[in-house]
Amino acid sequence: MLHNLSHNKVLHERIVFLTVHIGDTPFVEDDARVRVTPLGHGCHQLDVTFGFKDEPDIPAMLALCGAQALPFEMMQTSFFIARQTVISTPGEGMAPWREHLFVAMQRNARDAADYYRIPTNRVIELGTQIEI
Repeated sequence: MLHNLSHNKVLHERIVFLTVHIGDTPFVEDDARVRVTPLGHGCHQLDVTFGFKDEPDIPAMLALCGAQALPFEMMQTSFFIARQTVISTPGEGMAPWREHLFVAMQRNARDAADYYRIPTNRVIELGTQIEI
């Protein structure tokens, strides 16, 4: 949010902080999946819980928020997602071949928008590099 504010010089009318929790049970019932907490000034905390065997689907969870007075229109919703890029650096730490293997595996991993079924045309990624 701070990156968007400093870059675009705007604060959106409604801001929702979404936290995804993966529970210890295989499945979570729909009535226990979504919890909305108003924070004031147009800000809300949205906690979504999935079981460890559930298929995470954020748009489906946002549809459940209408019952808690927080309706969403997908084509008017933007998702800001952090993206970390792992890079190998010479020096201390892991053996170079292990670092390169880890970097390759991370690069081939599924991205968060795809995993959570968020429409790609609604995603804004904010990236950072992590040196290993």
